[in-house]
Amino acid sequence: MAAAGAAAVAANGFGLPDGDGGTPAHSALPPATAQVTRQTLLDTQTETGDLGYGDTTKVASRLSGTLTGLPVPGSTVKRGQAIFRIDNAPVVLLYGKLPAYRALSTGAEGGDVKQFEQNLSALGYDGFTVDDEYTASTASAVKQWQEDLGLTETGTVELGRVVYVAGAVRVDSYDAELGDAAQPGESVLSYTGSNRVVTVELDVEDQRLAKKGAAVTATLPDGKTAPGKITKVETVVQPAEGQNPATTKIEVTVAVTDAKALAALDAATVDVAFTASERKDVLTVPVAALLALAEGGYGVQVVDGGSARIAAVQTGLFASGRVEVTGDGLTEGATVGMPS
Repeated sequence: MAAAGAAAVAANGFGLPDGDGGTPAHSALPPATAQVTRQTLLDTQTETGDLGYGDTTKVASRLSGTLTGLPVPGSTVKRGQAIFRIDNAPVVLLYGKLPAYRALSTGAEGGDVKQFEQNLSALGYDGFTVDDEYTASTASAVKQWQEDLGLTETGTVELGRVVYVAGAVRVDSYDAELGDAAQPGESVLSYTGSNRVVTVELDVEDQRLAKKGAAVTATLPDGKTAPGKITKVETVVQPAEGQNPATTKIEVTVAVTDAKALAALDAATVDVAFTASERKDVLTVPVAALLALAEGGYGVQVVDGGSARIAAVQTGLFASGRVEVTGDGLTEGATVGMPS
C-alpha cells in the first residue's frame, strides 16, 4: 500500500526535536493511545477465481486422411497413447517442449532426436543411447514401437505421427467429427491440462500479488481451505466490445496442492488469498497513529507518563491497518497517540 493511503494529520512541526537534537518539546496528551507491537506483517488480499482446467489448446493434424478415432471428451491422454487416429492409425502423444517439425530417421541429429529418444526410453524401449543422434539402434527400437502401435515398421518417425505436449492432457472438445477429411494444419480437437486449477483475473494495479511460485490459500465453497501455488502469470488484453474499451488484466493460474480437496467439485467459485509481501519481526503501529510532518515524512506521538513528544519515523510495509515503522527511541511496548 502507498503511504499516501495512511490516515494521517499534519503535525506542523509541533513537538519535534529542536535544531540541536535536544530533548523534544512536550505536547498535549492525545485523546486515545495504542501500543507499538513487534510482529510479522503481511500484505494480503483475497480475490475470487474460477475452478476449472485452465486454458484450452488446439491440436492440428499434420497428416492427410480420414479422421477415424477420437478420445472421449473429459478423458485423459498420457504419453504413448493416441490423441486421435487418421486412417485408423494412431497419432501419438509424447512429452516435450519442442514441436515436431521433421521426419526422424537414421543419421538425423538434434534436440528433437533427443526429445523423441527420451520418450521412447520412458515408454520402456531400449537398446539405444538417449542422445541427439538417431542411429541404427534407435531405428531398431522405433520398429518395435511401431509394431506395438500397429504401424508399418519403417524405423522412421514420419512428420505428424507424434504430437508433443508438456504432460498428460484432458480432452476438452472436438473441432472435427469422425469421418471428416483431415487436412494438414486443420484443428482436430482442443485440450486442457489434466489437473484442475483456479484461474483468477487481477486488475493491473494488483500485479504485486502475481508472483509465480508464490504460496496462496484457497477457500472452497464448503468453507474449507487448501494450500496452493501460483503456476502461471499472464497479461491478457481483452479487446473492445461496442462502447466498452479494451482492458488489460493479469490472469493468474493457481494449482491447489491437495488435489483430494477438489474431488467433489466440478466447476466452482473459489476465493484465493494472496500474500504480496511479508515483513518478519518488525515494529508496527496503527496506520491512524501516523502524523504527516510539516517538513515532510511521518512521525508518531510517543506518550510517556504525563507527557508526549513527536518522534519522526520511517515507514515500511502497510498492511491490515498497521504500518511498519523505525525511528530513534521507538521500542516494542511504547505508547503512541491516536489522533481524534
